[in-house]
Amino acid sequence: MFRIRKEFHFSASHQLSHLPQDHQCARLHGHNYIVVVELASPTLNGDGFVRDYHDLKLLKTYIDDTFDHRHLNDVMDAPSTAENMAKHFYDWCAARWPECCAVLVSETPKTWAEYRP
Repeated sequence: MFRIRKEFHFSASHQLSHLPQDHQCARLHGHNYIVVVELASPTLNGDGFVRDYHDLKLLKTYIDDTFDHRHLNDVMDAPSTAENMAKHFYDWCAARWPECCAVLVSETPKTWAEYRP
């Protein structure tokens, strides 16, 4: 199986207001997010790629236009946890690239959430 990954960055605020008031994530705060999309295929296309990295620019545009420097509570339909974001980005990518097999989201250098069906 061939696998490729590409990393994207954005900054945004959010608040998990459904948590108890004394939980640090219940307060308004922000992160410098990292989103990694992974694509896989048992074969390569005629150019020798799983998918041309240039095709993934669509995800950068989507992130920049919809998520970067936004309040995630205003743009997400579900609580803006890293887990829900990973699923959201996976669904968005899989609708465009059938080779999409996973999306990872990081809120801090030490924390990652992954959605992989």
